[in-house]
Amino acid sequence: MATIYDGAFRTILNDCRQLIIPVINEIFGENYTGKEEIRFFPNEHFLNQMDEADKERITDTNFTVFGKAPKKYHIECESSLPDGKITIRLFEYDAQIALDEGTVTEETLTVIFPNTAVLYLRTYKKTPDKMKYVIITPGGTVQYDVPIMKVQAYSLDDIFGKGLLMLIPFYIFSHENNFAEYNSNKQKLSIMYPIR
Repeated sequence: MATIYDGAFRTILNDCRQLIIPVINEIFGENYTGKEEIRFFPNEHFLNQMDEADKERITDTNFTVFGKAPKKYHIECESSLPDGKITIRLFEYDAQIALDEGTVTEETLTVIFPNTAVLYLRTYKKTPDKMKYVIITPGGTVQYDVPIMKVQAYSLDDIFGKGLLMLIPFYIFSHENNFAEYNSNKQKLSIMYPIR
């Protein structure tokens, strides 16, 4: 079922790509105006694994925003309960995105990891506010946060006030726990569709 939401997320990005800009601004604290060029790259990646056939992984997004300096982004849309596996998948995706565009000069491999975040449609008690990568290498340790955006934390006023129009199709998740009550009470159902 998660693929339905992934599909909706990708369709919005494909048809209305500028809607991602306010989301990027909100998640990463950027100041994009919305006039920046956005270039999408292939979502299909093949992970080469020892003693196994290559596995195809399809990311939800893989794009670059061309502002003052180009920045690469990767955002995954999730509707399921956090289980620790999403962090591993994210890192696999990020590493493959970095490798796909890596360069080798005089036997030096240079890879650039994307700015990564997760958009959670449902929020559970176990849903953290951020994830973290800690990469221990012979040359030193690198660690950084992977921010999480929780759709259910945003009211309609927040969505319209911050221009987060991309979240509108997923706003219904904020009311998911009350569906049974809404079905039996039209007055409460109107809470979902307030008159503006």
